[in-house]
Amino acid sequence: MIDILDFPCQKEKLDNGLEVILYEDNSLPIVSVNIWYRVGSANEEKGKTGFAHLFEHMMFQGSLNVPKEMHFKYIQEAGGTLNGSTSFDRTNYFETLPSNSLELALWLESDRMGFLLPSLTQEKLNNQKDVVINERKQNYDNQPYGLAWEILFAALFPEGHPYSWPTIGYQKDIEKFELDEVKRFFEKFYAPNNASLVIAGQIDKKDSLHLVKKYFDEIPANVYLSSSKSQQQYLSENKKIVHAENVQLEKMYLAWHSDLLYKPDDAAMDILSEVISGSKNSVLQRKLIFEKQKVQNVSAFQFSGAINGMFIITATLMTQSSSEEVKEIILNEISQIKNNITDEDVIRAKNSIRSSFIYSLQKIESIADYLNSYNTYLGNPNSFNHDLSRYESVDKNKIIEVAEKYFKPNFVELRITSKAKNEN
Repeated sequence: MIDILDFPCQKEKLDNGLEVILYEDNSLPIVSVNIWYRVGSANEEKGKTGFAHLFEHMMFQGSLNVPKEMHFKYIQEAGGTLNGSTSFDRTNYFETLPSNSLELALWLESDRMGFLLPSLTQEKLNNQKDVVINERKQNYDNQPYGLAWEILFAALFPEGHPYSWPTIGYQKDIEKFELDEVKRFFEKFYAPNNASLVIAGQIDKKDSLHLVKKYFDEIPANVYLSSSKSQQQYLSENKKIVHAENVQLEKMYLAWHSDLLYKPDDAAMDILSEVISGSKNSVLQRKLIFEKQKVQNVSAFQFSGAINGMFIITATLMTQSSSEEVKEIILNEISQIKNNITDEDVIRAKNSIRSSFIYSLQKIESIADYLNSYNTYLGNPNSFNHDLSRYESVDKNKIIEVAEKYFKPNFVELRITSKAKNEN
């Protein structure tokens, strides 16, 4: 076990269930406020998709004591930045601002946690439905390759599985959002006992905890019932999908089921992705880009979720390349990993992952997000050494083991092809 990364923090739990993590770093006069709600698109259901992403928008539309759009204005006028994001498994909101404005950020976060519903009107809902639909059209429907992930996950998982729909939701579901059901979704999931709050930066822990209690203590806990549980999947057959779009170059996606986030094989699959596509010396880049010049780019990555994991390889083909030939090369190369992988390959991959990880810790907002991630998934916010040690313990034999375990004969193949080419 290596022991190079230690971020000593204080963890408290309020009477209403809110978990509070305090980390003091006096290197710069700034503070990062980072709150995670344990709700994402996986907590939705078939026919009612997009709620969690909707609230990523709604939470900036004003609450009982904060007028519409003023959350942004207050933070920016204080010299800070802010944003939010939604995934399958969690929604988070974060601000980084001068440390003397910590109380401002806590007041704003507490007001929308505890007092959003009184200001949630049909007019605001209609407005944000339009915003989300336009976002979907811009980033998914009218974007080259924009529907690829939606199609891929719908094929990887059975209908109704929590990962089978896109985080943004389907347009037909977004159009049907009703105010009462939107409010019920908020009441169920956006509560202190379903959240964790990280305050990291130039702070006094005692004073910061006092401010947290001042603003969050009065918010009542809710009865929280999780609707997203581990549902490990296995494909019983190969699935091949061809989808024509207005694109110039064909793009291929190959996907297998793999291990979950922070589970025993997760880190090994990360290293495997680096070995086969992470550099010019990697297996797939060397073979497909430099030797055979069949693709413009190729990448592989482990997509780890709380209830399922996926290993995905993507390749953008050159104009005259054969997709069948490219697929054959990819499948052949990964089948030969046990014969071709070296200790040096694994060491290079581990060093790359380690350096990227350590580099990311230069920003206080990244540290805050790690603290929240570790607290949410591992129960211990200061799990930096544990996380990094997962990679250090992986050797060549482990890579061979996971490659043989997860690269099953059954996988999903998605090809995004050119409409113009098909019409000709």
